Amino acid sequence: MIYKGDYLNEISFPLGGIGSGSIGLAGNGGFIDWEIYNRPNKGSFRKYTFFAVRAEFPDKKIVTKVLMGDYNKNLVGTYYHKTFMGYGYGPLNDLMYGYPHFKEVTFDGKFPIAELTFTDPDFPAEVVMTAFNPFIPLDADNSSLPAAFFNIKIRSKEDNIRYTVVFSSENENDPCINENTSTDKYTAVTFRNPELKESDKKYSDITIAVDGKDGILQQHWYRGRWFDSVLTFWDEFTNGNLHERSYDDIRPFDKATVGKEITVNKGCERDVRFIFAWNVPNNYNYWDPYKDDEGNDITWKNYYAVLFKNSQHTTEYAFDNWDMLYQKTKMFCDTLHSQTLDPAVIDAISSTLSVLKSPTVLRLEDGTFYGWEGVHEKEGSCQGTCTHVWSYAYALCFLFPDLERSIRDTEFKYDTAENGDMTFRTALPLGRKPEYFFPCVDGQMATVIKSYREWKISGDTEWLKNSWADIKKVLAFAWDKTNQFEWDPDRDGVITGRQHHTLDMELFGASSWLEGMYLAALKAGAEMAEAMGETDTAKEYRQMFENGYRWTKDNLFNGEYFIQKIDLSDKSPVEHFDAPDYWNEEEQKFKYQIGEGCEIDQMLGQWHAILCGLGDIFDKDQRKIALKNSFGYLFRSPMRDFVNPWRIFAIGDEAGTVMSYYPDHVEKPVIPIPYSGECMTGFEYAFAGLLISEGFIDEGLKAVRAIRDRYDGKKRNPWNEIECGSNYARAMASFSLLPIFSGFEYHVPKKHIGFTPIEKGDFKALWSLKPAWGEFVQGKNSACIKILDGKIELESVTLGNMGKVTSVIADGNNIPFMQNGNTVKFDTVTVTKEIKFI
Repeated sequence: MIYKGDYLNEISFPLGGIGSGSIGLAGNGGFIDWEIYNRPNKGSFRKYTFFAVRAEFPDKKIVTKVLMGDYNKNLVGTYYHKTFMGYGYGPLNDLMYGYPHFKEVTFDGKFPIAELTFTDPDFPAEVVMTAFNPFIPLDADNSSLPAAFFNIKIRSKEDNIRYTVVFSSENENDPCINENTSTDKYTAVTFRNPELKESDKKYSDITIAVDGKDGILQQHWYRGRWFDSVLTFWDEFTNGNLHERSYDDIRPFDKATVGKEITVNKGCERDVRFIFAWNVPNNYNYWDPYKDDEGNDITWKNYYAVLFKNSQHTTEYAFDNWDMLYQKTKMFCDTLHSQTLDPAVIDAISSTLSVLKSPTVLRLEDGTFYGWEGVHEKEGSCQGTCTHVWSYAYALCFLFPDLERSIRDTEFKYDTAENGDMTFRTALPLGRKPEYFFPCVDGQMATVIKSYREWKISGDTEWLKNSWADIKKVLAFAWDKTNQFEWDPDRDGVITGRQHHTLDMELFGASSWLEGMYLAALKAGAEMAEAMGETDTAKEYRQMFENGYRWTKDNLFNGEYFIQKIDLSDKSPVEHFDAPDYWNEEEQKFKYQIGEGCEIDQMLGQWHAILCGLGDIFDKDQRKIALKNSFGYLFRSPMRDFVNPWRIFAIGDEAGTVMSYYPDHVEKPVIPIPYSGECMTGFEYAFAGLLISEGFIDEGLKAVRAIRDRYDGKKRNPWNEIECGSNYARAMASFSLLPIFSGFEYHVPKKHIGFTPIEKGDFKALWSLKPAWGEFVQGKNSACIKILDGKIELESVTLGNMGKVTSVIADGNNIPFMQNGNTVKFDTVTVTKEIKFI
């Protein structure tokens, strides 16, 4: 996506690794949201951290500019509540907004790579900043580097121009040391606090570096009062006299600069590479402190600090492996953005992947993945890789399956009681006993479904064997005698009782939403039981599924859509479960229920079933009717006349899909389910995916486009879809649109994959599993599965749009095959490049 002018205003493009924290690259090329210190820090800034460029003409004319575009926000100032700064003092002067900069900026944001092009009538070159952090499917470690990579390209418009490119930053420590850490490979300065030991929870070191040993290095800016430092720097830089300076005494907040001089002729271009690397190794639970016997916070190392000793180590690795890291990242980026999908779908999929590079995500000392739901301004939002929120996020399981599986391992080891009762939030540090709260139906059932998915994606049957006892416990908790919430005590396949869920309240009585999750879990459990050789268990689960399926068909479809079956005037469930908060005494009615309303997640179990290959969870005819009517009720364009007392994520003339709606002919609860008027993107994407899967492609695309129109750079940040805070994990439900559009099926244990694109004709889409990732290309009379990294063993491939196959060519070799309908079968073949079907 290309952003210009006012559409740059809200951009903050995260640059950082999985679980390393990140830096926000603003739309104008500046830096914001410095979230590298083991916690969120929205709106933060780092003084005097910027790129600058200088052009010296043969006649000695000099043009010097900060590599930044106009700053158009908060020109009166921002509310910082500090004396002599903030509102009433204009933009912050220590962010270099008052220095010469470029008139025109174009921001090409194709996550995970941002490319900013700077032009100005006064400057004799087009300057292109390429910024990224490695994002390489199946390579979690190289995708977790604590560094921002910058390539500054100078495309000269005139001959014999001497260009200088520099990167400056302030050491934020008090006291501080700026240490020359240059090597024979790069020129660098490292910032640290000399009074902190490496074991201190506040310890950090940061390195700024330019490639090559012949770079410019100013270890210290001139020290002085007022603005002596920056004035001296700018004069020295402009006059070509940016000389080495070093002080022996220690003071706070010293600045430093690294850079390089190059000559570029007309029509030519040259690159200069920079790294900003950080090391804040010791993490701890700041939100719910956990201390040792002496009252000290118990810490653990960030995983990147296990891989790299310090920021210098990271810097060296980054420069040594830059070409590989960039090429693999670009290969993923190019593949992702060249798919033959609607641009809004590609935009949604790619932009929400940025959550994985945001402070929402941690990697614990052994590499285990841990996530908040999102982040508040200065701390995480809702801890614990919450089972219900993260169940919507379908990016991690396909792109980094080992990390996704580490979540299942954590849930089973630390969060599952002997009776199968799951804590749906993991406490840190690991092993700490969490405070007990109600188990969550949708999250608990999702864990069963996802376990089945993880097995199919990985092909690791040994992992399934080791996890199987826990999976069974989690599922069987629904009918366990110790389940005080009485989900399915008579084992009839119907969830009732008291049911906690992702909307932070409880439902009483069967609803298609939570019942559908239960049915999908039963079906997944049956499949896993068969794989484990437990045919009786599989039969039991299937019988419960069939009974629940029939009951749902007969009782939870009202002719228009699926509902919750509850008598809102019946107080007995409130009394039985001692839940007085759910009763409105004045109206003598139940509170916080769906009832006969049309709710966005009414068929969420079917969405999971499509993505995991579980078949029908709801009657196909009924669900098509329900989807058609639900879109009519829930999709609002514009929002201007819609009543929403909840959080406002769509407003005025914007469009969106709301959480629930009550047609005039049904009873509306006096106080309905929480968040009922909101537009939350994760729910919207899941609903859009269901629409598309059932042939309502135009409707699904309208829902997706409405979201991305809201996140256009002018109104909201395209790389930060919000819900309970920023960088919200549920938004990664957008990734589900990719396997849905491509009709992707997979069963690595059976050495099988398949593609049945929803739209026939030429088609190209990315796919990814644990053994390999690549792209599927469908032509008029051919299909090709390309391997872009890894290798995969196959025995069968389904090609839903192919028709009769005349030849199969694997890595250049014709192989014998049989065709049964749309499925092509052959002896096991290991594919490393591509397999073609003609």
